[in-house]
Amino acid sequence: MTNDRNTASAHAQTARDIGIAIVTGRYPPGSILPGEYDLAEQRGISRGVVREALRMLSGKGLIVSKPKTGTRICDRARWNLLDPDVLAWMFEGEPPAGFVDNLFQLRMIVEPAAAELAAQLRTGEQLSQMGHALEEMARHGLASATGQAADQRFHHIILEATANELLVSLAGSIGAAVRWTTMFKHRKSRQPRDSIPQHRQLFGAIAGGDAAGAREATVALLQQAREDTQSSIG
Repeated sequence: MTNDRNTASAHAQTARDIGIAIVTGRYPPGSILPGEYDLAEQRGISRGVVREALRMLSGKGLIVSKPKTGTRICDRARWNLLDPDVLAWMFEGEPPAGFVDNLFQLRMIVEPAAAELAAQLRTGEQLSQMGHALEEMARHGLASATGQAADQRFHHIILEATANELLVSLAGSIGAAVRWTTMFKHRKSRQPRDSIPQHRQLFGAIAGGDAAGAREATVALLQQAREDTQSSIG
């Protein structure tokens, strides 16, 4: 079991390292990656680990491997930009302002409508979970890993509360967007604005069954997050 876990960790770390190099432009679209043997030798790992890492990257649309031509970086249009790992890798560097803008446009389309539904359909258990996540955010602060994880759970539960399986399927992507934009702005800015009051307003609207209020609170929350994240770029 230990060897299996170590192997999984090694190929995940290798995929992460190469993935970051791809999405940050060190390996631009159309370029060819070093071969499996060279990558394994550079990193002191087995070719099997490299092969698994490349398979993982291929599944995310970042690379394509063909006999005789090697492993080529795919055009950006083929990347699965909503994959939680790819989103994380984008924010390891300095994400382009256009990408951040597109990400918040997506959130602005999805999350206000989801909050509106959640206000109508949420269960008592979901409200309890949201309330606990909000308490954790306030207690630990959004600059901390614990507070950021609670923030991610808070937004995840809102999507779950819609009872729409297609919206719920976006939870991983939306959660990753919440986590990495929050981490990014706290990493880049000394004093980002406190978003706990906006989260409290959103929770209050959902708890009170106020669908229109939940939509408005989400829009206000996202507008502040967007402004703070954009001000952290460049």
